[in-house]
Amino acid sequence: MTVEPTATVNAAARLMSDRRVKRLPVVTADGVLVGIVSRSDLLGVFLRGDDDIAEEIRHDVFERALDTPAERVRVSVDGGRVVLAGTVERRGWAAIAVELVDRVDGVVSVGSELGWEWDDTGVTIPEAMVVDIRHEPRP
Repeated sequence: MTVEPTATVNAAARLMSDRRVKRLPVVTADGVLVGIVSRSDLLGVFLRGDDDIAEEIRHDVFERALDTPAERVRVSVDGGRVVLAGTVERRGWAAIAVELVDRVDGVVSVGSELGWEWDDTGVTIPEAMVVDIRHEPRP
């Protein structure tokens, strides 16, 4: 029983729990051993403090990824359960925020009460506005 290097922490944890193993080899598609995941490795991820999780969400998700000042969004974390509230610039960013937060180590679930300033659903970019970056600009 092995797991590939691209497997998620959740997938590895589920496999270890289902098969009742304490260690799980990490093996490439070619069969090369690249590491071993242990129960203590997994617990370290899931036993992160709520404050650490909230800070990572504020900084990495909102400030860095969505260019949204952290003070515009309230991030509440209790036992790894996250609730987001506040306002983001675009409606589409609310869904993206939930996706990104769900990928943060230690997050068990995500609830969203996010609002938005501008509903960007259904907005299309006219063909004349699309820039093809693969070609040199025309003179």
